[in-house]
Amino acid sequence: MTSKETSHQSDTQTLSLCNLPAVSVLIVDDEPGMRNFLVKALSKRFALVESADSIETAEEIRKRCHFDLLICDIKLPGRSGIEWHEAIDEGEKRSDIIFMTAYADLETAIEALRAGASDFILKPFRLEQMTTAIDRCLERRLLARENFVLRREVNSVYSSGSAMLGESQAIQEVDSIIRRVAPTPSAVLIEGESGTGKELAARALHQYSGRTGAFVPINCGAIAPDILESELFGHTKGAFTGAQKAREGLFTFANGGTLFLDEIGEMPLGMQAKLLRVLELKAVRPVGGEQEVSIDVRIVAATNRNLEEEVKEGRFREDLYYRLNALTLTLPPLRDRREDVPTLVHNFSRKLSRELGLPPVPFAHEDLEAMMAYGWPGNIRELKNFVERCILLGRLPIDSFPEQNKVAMESPPNQPSGRGFPSEWPLEEVEKHHILQVLADHQGNKSAAARQLGISRKTLDRKLQAWDETSQSDS
Repeated sequence: MTSKETSHQSDTQTLSLCNLPAVSVLIVDDEPGMRNFLVKALSKRFALVESADSIETAEEIRKRCHFDLLICDIKLPGRSGIEWHEAIDEGEKRSDIIFMTAYADLETAIEALRAGASDFILKPFRLEQMTTAIDRCLERRLLARENFVLRREVNSVYSSGSAMLGESQAIQEVDSIIRRVAPTPSAVLIEGESGTGKELAARALHQYSGRTGAFVPINCGAIAPDILESELFGHTKGAFTGAQKAREGLFTFANGGTLFLDEIGEMPLGMQAKLLRVLELKAVRPVGGEQEVSIDVRIVAATNRNLEEEVKEGRFREDLYYRLNALTLTLPPLRDRREDVPTLVHNFSRKLSRELGLPPVPFAHEDLEAMMAYGWPGNIRELKNFVERCILLGRLPIDSFPEQNKVAMESPPNQPSGRGFPSEWPLEEVEKHHILQVLADHQGNKSAAARQLGISRKTLDRKLQAWDETSQSDS
């Protein structure tokens, strides 16, 4: 074992384990040489590496702490590794297990995999074989954690009882309508400017509907008109040049679920007639096919056009418009729900900083006020892109707000607008108004206001008392 250890130790210089310093490993083997070799090699990479010579000893160690990875020999005195039910049957807390054995056959390998082995290694092995197996285990564990986090984030949006993010009355009305109509099979037409979150609203309708099928989105304006029919309805083999095999359409993929027809106003008139027939018959006929296939699909369409005007101009079929328009959901532009900007900014900042691997940019009250005053012609999409740019730059590029897109802020004559003050005001009046404004921003919390102002609480109390006395004497 000594010569092998020397060879294995030289291999540790090329160890390719993931950089996860908090990983804990427990090695179970009745051969002291193997235990010592693995402990020495893996301790250079992981925060905690311990060893045991039997399942009973390993269980005593596991009572003290949880291990992410168990490396266990199958042939052990007493119970074998495959009989280590306490570790194998641990449920969600279960550690990854790599089994080792020098007496391998197909039956043993199958038994190990059935017992829940993450990997299986034959003795004797090179260290790089072990590290590759560990890498695979850790990568799977990391991917599982990321998937869990993503599922939790998605579920938290819909389980919170709020389909759309924001506290404004406009968005709460949209949220209420979504939750009310989602369980019904009725078609919904979502209208709104580009970037207002039409696809998010469509996904919320699907999520709340309880439908077990998939949510399938398609942008009707992004697909060439000559292949749109095939994309939606599918085609048979040889239906047209290049159709070398049959293919199912998006209606079939969405069976039992929701088909989201984004930019429905871009759909050609000829295709509109075929779509109307599908909606009326609830069946599709693939291009080149002779038989129709029944479908159960909930239709949600979206547009940034005025479809009533499109109907009047003859660019959109009136019968299809009324078929899709069982309910119209109009999403407000961001300039009409400015009070939701801070909530959206903090939400985007948290998610994007995690995705980009960069620290979030701290947004001061004045920064949020500037964002609330901006018109956001690109709506939520523009706001999200702006937050992403802030995180990438590590600062807030306020100068990127064009003045012509500022929303007019109504203020009484001779009163400050935002944080600006009339030039004719004396310095004492500017100081007083600013301090009172900061105090109001903190809902009367004097300690918080004093910290932001950079003065002591005692100084703030003294100034407030002086102004109060002046006000009483004037009255």
